[in-house]
Amino acid sequence: MSKGLPKRSEDYSLWYNELVKRADLAENSAVRGCMVIKPYGYSIWEKMQAELDRMFKMTGHTNAYFPLFIPKSFLSKEASHVEGFAKECAVVTHYRLKGDESGKGVVVDPEAKLEEELIVRPTSETVIWSTYRNWIQSYRDLPLLVNQWANVVRWEMRTRLFLRTAEFLWQEGHTAHETREQAVEETKQMLGVYADFVEQFMALPVVRGKKTESEKFAGAEDTYCIEAMMQDGKALQAGTSHFLGQNFAKAFDVKFATRSGGLEYVWGTSWGVSTRLMGALIMAHSDDQGLVLPPRLAPIQVVIIPIFKSQEELEAISVKANEIAKGLRSKGISVKFDDRDTYKPGWKFAEYELKGVPLRIGIGPRDLQHNTLELARRDTLSKESVNLGEVDIAHKVASLLDEIQQSIYDKAMAFQNEKTTSVDRWDEFVQVLEEKGGFVSAHWDGTPETEEKIKELTKATIRCIPLEQKNESGLCIYSQKPSQGRVLFAKSY
Repeated sequence: MSKGLPKRSEDYSLWYNELVKRADLAENSAVRGCMVIKPYGYSIWEKMQAELDRMFKMTGHTNAYFPLFIPKSFLSKEASHVEGFAKECAVVTHYRLKGDESGKGVVVDPEAKLEEELIVRPTSETVIWSTYRNWIQSYRDLPLLVNQWANVVRWEMRTRLFLRTAEFLWQEGHTAHETREQAVEETKQMLGVYADFVEQFMALPVVRGKKTESEKFAGAEDTYCIEAMMQDGKALQAGTSHFLGQNFAKAFDVKFATRSGGLEYVWGTSWGVSTRLMGALIMAHSDDQGLVLPPRLAPIQVVIIPIFKSQEELEAISVKANEIAKGLRSKGISVKFDDRDTYKPGWKFAEYELKGVPLRIGIGPRDLQHNTLELARRDTLSKESVNLGEVDIAHKVASLLDEIQQSIYDKAMAFQNEKTTSVDRWDEFVQVLEEKGGFVSAHWDGTPETEEKIKELTKATIRCIPLEQKNESGLCIYSQKPSQGRVLFAKSY
């Protein structure tokens, strides 16, 4: 293996970038600002995708696919939407190239200019709502519950693998409803689906909240979010769910015949999570040795490594290892038996530690003699010897994986609690942000002017107005004007 990773405490950003590359998750591509997601990284995303897709279908949603290209005029139909995305859009103006006069390259053919320029999908509200106009005529067509797995492009100048790239993968749900109440209920339901997924599978606690007016999605009436805490004390928005009201229905004239015989605009929602969740998974749990993956999302949950000197020893160990692997797979546990003779056991130990495999089983000649093996946990780096004559190894491993999943969550929860501070004075607010970081719970007067001033002075933003908090009157941390409740501030990604 190459030399060790940079330490988180010395350069968190460098540690993150190096870990993503060395653990074979992703790398920068030949296209500026874009990434190549490597097989090991994509296999983690596939597990996320599969579980989320199952949860979406359990709540009545079905998948569809809509075009990558959006007519420029569509984006202009909803005023706040175009304003919110205009600076990030990639635009297609021509459809053909031709050889230049020197014969050494290609240039855009000026005669092949599109009649209407096309936007490369930054999000799909406009093209989907233009389609919904054809799908919805009556209340009998509602609710319409559709999700799309896709790629999107948002032209970013400063990029970082998984966290912020010009092109990324995501899902976007788009639903249409008869009433405001039903749409709001859907918005909150999907926020709950995201929170459950992140907590139960990513082993990462989140705060559920509502965005302020200035932070909400362009074109939404309300935006709800889940916010997670990373190990460097910065917050990361892990998912959003938007109540669109009738904004897009009005922009694209999507009406339905009501039960009483009238004609009304439908009510809409949209919601999404992206490969940014991969960044959250890495930054929330990993250490200076490499990835720490929750078992429920680990592509390889258990790796079996033989410790041998001769081919005869390897063959004998392989019989036992394959027997154990078969028993584990029968319980739905993913196992890899790494019997390569091109790398030494120590090298393999370091490799799977770097890749975050939750549990490692080591078997050597002495283990065969004594009917034992060694179990090594990735989360705590602890080891134990197990006597196979006394323990049902499949049951033991299944139980340990559950324990590891919970342990990773508990550690993250303890960290979030330690990094959440309630303050009432401006000097204390600034000091906590600079010295401790994390979530700072403080009063805010509700005005965008104060919100912007605090951001300007401290680089901290209001991450959310928590959904679960008591009403509490007080004075704004900055303006000293009356406040009806606390909000969560943090520096963020």
